[in-house]
Amino acid sequence: MSTAEETAGGEMPPWAEVTPDAARRLLVAAVEAFAERGYHATTTRDIAGRAGMSPAALYIHYKTKEELLHRISRIGHEKALDILRTAAQGEGSATERLADAVSSFVRWHAGGRTTARVVQYELESLGPAARAEIIALRRQVDAEVRGIIEDGVASGEFDVPDVPGTTLAVLSLCIDVARWFNLNGPRTPDEVGALYADLVLRMVGAGK
Repeated sequence: MSTAEETAGGEMPPWAEVTPDAARRLLVAAVEAFAERGYHATTTRDIAGRAGMSPAALYIHYKTKEELLHRISRIGHEKALDILRTAAQGEGSATERLADAVSSFVRWHAGGRTTARVVQYELESLGPAARAEIIALRRQVDAEVRGIIEDGVASGEFDVPDVPGTTLAVLSLCIDVARWFNLNGPRTPDEVGALYADLVLRMVGAGK
């Protein structure tokens, strides 16, 4: 299944902001190539060929291969942040908001696993300036989850002696889904999301 056909919890990948159509096709081709071969083993010729375009056409829209990766990573991290921020600011208790955050975040990593693998595991391929921008987004992602856990500790819903460490564990658990999930496997993205939400609530001692 191609990146363009993958679902992210039921919807198409968030490439609508990438215009014109040729730029979008190149970006989707880059995601597929980076996920399959890795950033460093992928050439601009590989990307252009997958998009049905000439290498020269690629440079009309992207100056370098790194610019492509940077845009993919930025869009992906902004989507991840939006998912978690929406859950964190939602109605309900800390328990309900954490369950919503985890299930939604996991569904995104499972349903859009090809994109998520590139977004989450190619950070070191970026140059210093681009990497710093993505790291700042990652810190905001961490802050959203940490804030929910802190709310749960304050309300007495959670028993968490180490909030930063637990936040890291929760995010690592969710992100790793992109590495192993198979759409042809025994569980759907929704089912994995529900399972992980239950596991995380157990981790933080909810309901004890």
